[in-house]
Amino acid sequence: MLQRTADRLDSLDRQIIGCLTRDARATYAVVGAEVGLSAPAVKRRVDRLLAEGVIRGFTALVDPEVLGWATEAYVEVYWEGTPSPLELRRSLEKVPEVVGAWSVTGSADALVHILAADIPHLEEAIERLRQQPNVHQTRSEVVLSRLIDRARP
Repeated sequence: MLQRTADRLDSLDRQIIGCLTRDARATYAVVGAEVGLSAPAVKRRVDRLLAEGVIRGFTALVDPEVLGWATEAYVEVYWEGTPSPLELRRSLEKVPEVVGAWSVTGSADALVHILAADIPHLEEAIERLRQQPNVHQTRSEVVLSRLIDRARP
């Protein structure tokens, strides 16, 4: 795999990524019309961006409330000792309600995003998180409403 750095992307790559971030289902012809390239040229660039790992994939963004997961929280997790990011990931992957997790600066070791059906379900998920080896404590913030929820480039 080639080195992935921002300087490897030219303005056309960035424009294509912008188009696909707004609408991942856009055809190569539609993207090409927006950026001034032919559909085959766009396909070649997208194939290269995929091969290089710049574009990691395409997905459908589904409203979790529609699926019955209307409760969400961000949880700071504090571990005993100094866990590696790999150890953090392995522990957090065991809780299926965890939909995002990041190692962070500050006093917490990780910030975890949890989706659940309701408050009792959220409480169960946080309890399972607390039962992971070496978890010392958690601190939770329950989301009341989403103010901004943008697609990320």
